[in-house]
Amino acid sequence: LTTTTTTTPATSVAQAFFCLLFCIPWGSSCPPSCQCTERAGAKAVLCSSRHLDEIPKDIPRDVVFLKLDANSITRIPSNAFRHLSHLEEIDLSRNAIEKIDGAAFKGVAAGLRSLDLSSNRIRSIPKEALLALNAKLRLANNPWHCECALQEVLWEARLDPDSVQDITCHTAPREEYVGKPLLQVLDAGVNFCSVRQRTTAVAMFVT
Repeated sequence: LTTTTTTTPATSVAQAFFCLLFCIPWGSSCPPSCQCTERAGAKAVLCSSRHLDEIPKDIPRDVVFLKLDANSITRIPSNAFRHLSHLEEIDLSRNAIEKIDGAAFKGVAAGLRSLDLSSNRIRSIPKEALLALNAKLRLANNPWHCECALQEVLWEARLDPDSVQDITCHTAPREEYVGKPLLQVLDAGVNFCSVRQRTTAVAMFVT
């Protein structure tokens, strides 16, 4: 007895859709709102100006260059890039980022070479989020509150020298520092960390 199997157009479409979902390796997928390409043999994921309000969850694991600039992202949560072990460059400039968690770049700190956070809404940032990085940082054009943590980032992190002068005090403990580049304020002898230490010492004395 011979059985003949007839493949209908609907069956072919279903098989093609199934293969589209399951036949492509996970590392080769691409977020629907982004474009995946290669630059000099390295995978790049381009998500610029795509109206994103959060970091896509389905970024390929083998990405090296990640562009998320000119979107509406407001926060970088902990472990946001942890599964992207090949990542070398992240561009998050021109978003609406206000909050960066302390473990935001956990898992990519050693290999990251460039991180652009310029032109966002960042007022403060946990120093542990940046000081573990070897990447060159761009932090310009944010409404920074000048404080000890920011001072420590300025002295200890690898900042892009072309953008350091654009790290400006939007708010500060004293009105005279507002509107001035943080580097200029520090060069004048101001030490935000010693101010904090003195304040803590006074509080402990009063207690």
